[in-house]
Amino acid sequence: MNILQECQGASRIAVTGHVRPDGDCVGSCLALFQYLQKMMPQARVQVYLEQPADIFSGIRGYDQIDSACEDTDPYDVFFVLDSVPERMMEPAKKIYDRAKKTVNIDHHISNEGAGDLSWVVPEASSTAELIYELIDKSAMDADIAMAIYIGIIHDTGVFQYSNTSPRTMEIGAQLIGYGFDFPRLILETFYQRTYVQSQVLGRVLLESIRFMDGSCIVSCLDRKTMDFYNVNHKDLDGIVNHLRNIKGIHCAVFMYQTDVLEYKVSLRSDEWVDVSKVAAFFGGGGHMRAAGCTMRGTFHDCVNNLSLHIKEEMEKQE
Repeated sequence: MNILQECQGASRIAVTGHVRPDGDCVGSCLALFQYLQKMMPQARVQVYLEQPADIFSGIRGYDQIDSACEDTDPYDVFFVLDSVPERMMEPAKKIYDRAKKTVNIDHHISNEGAGDLSWVVPEASSTAELIYELIDKSAMDADIAMAIYIGIIHDTGVFQYSNTSPRTMEIGAQLIGYGFDFPRLILETFYQRTYVQSQVLGRVLLESIRFMDGSCIVSCLDRKTMDFYNVNHKDLDGIVNHLRNIKGIHCAVFMYQTDVLEYKVSLRSDEWVDVSKVAAFFGGGGHMRAAGCTMRGTFHDCVNNLSLHIKEEMEKQE
């Protein structure tokens, strides 16, 4: 795929990702935004996303993200990154539907391709890695490199997850060569937590439950508890990874309530469980080791339904 060829002659270009944007989504969207602005100064380029967490505010273009999506004029090219159109926020999808050309770039194994043109590479560590591969390196600068680096470190757990390839490490090395403060980025966007976030993490760990002979773990935050701590979904990133890091755990499940009898579910695993298949059964998706979905029912109903499919995946390894 040649991004600039696909945008040739375009005067209006939009970029978006999935709801509840994570580091890879934000990093890849803002990296492409910067690149298109630099290479196509005559075009209007806009990023549509739900307002990302403040930890990403240091990426150039963050303050230009549009979360209202009130533009009614059609775009010549509309890029959907790190997602399928079904996972876009609803206002952005309405603009997407009016676009003259739609392009989908993603690395999720559950993505079968969408739009007029799609480039899905499940072997890639992140969508940010794919953006790096697609852009003209003569246009690379410290700001674009930093956005891509943030995307990669968030989807690889700072190069520790199994989706990290030798190519991922090569790209990471090339990116830090642009001179941005990468140790600070890792600390402030991946590891650092506010006091309230740490309190919530402690609550989640304290109330967690092990099941399936202790090989799996689940914990949940209901709406009342989230309101008590005055936190939202942006404050809950990374909690599921702490559950997964407990010794002896093959699969971790973290849930938080989004509505009456509705939960956002995050899944993390080791080589014993392909959680992308578990999530796909409930209409979600993701990677073999990291996936998510939305489920309806009581907490216990959701756990019981999840456990059936987790058990099925684990039995394949026996």
